[in-house]
Amino acid sequence: MSVLRPLDKQPGLNTATILLVGTEDALLQQLADSMLKEDCASELRVHLARSLPLPSSVDRPRIDLIVFVVNLHSKYSLRNVEESLHHVDATFFLGKAAFLATGAGRESHCSVHRNTIVKLAHTYRSPLFFCDLEIEGFRATMAQRLVRMLQICAGHVPGVSALNLLSLLRSSETLAPEDL
Repeated sequence: MSVLRPLDKQPGLNTATILLVGTEDALLQQLADSMLKEDCASELRVHLARSLPLPSSVDRPRIDLIVFVVNLHSKYSLRNVEESLHHVDATFFLGKAAFLATGAGRESHCSVHRNTIVKLAHTYRSPLFFCDLEIEGFRATMAQRLVRMLQICAGHVPGVSALNLLSLLRSSETLAPEDL
């Protein structure tokens, strides 16, 4: 079993690489296209994967950020992400991984409850974003956020690390009484 590690490859000069993992190929491609349209000082690389592990390849670049995309209309999407999580080293969850839930706008059609994905993100201590990727404006805003996160995770923003970003994102969450 191949485990994806954050520092198993040398970083590329002025490059930032994101891996989008999910079963919704069309939505992931649209999100990737929106990200590549964003103005960024770094060279952006967006890789898409239906699931992990990735094939062993010496050509694969270092992954700076992994985003697990769950479609709330598909239990298969959730199961695929849960299985993929087993192929990721724990150090990725120190600010270099996030969850993105799509399809929350039409809650009557959801087969995966929001709390399920909230608990999953909480278990892995990773940020969770809700965004309906089918709507262009929302997709563009999410692309902007992910590009900014990617720049931080790749080390291209002076004075801010992935772990700093994670602590900032975590402090904005409301804590449950049992977590206090």
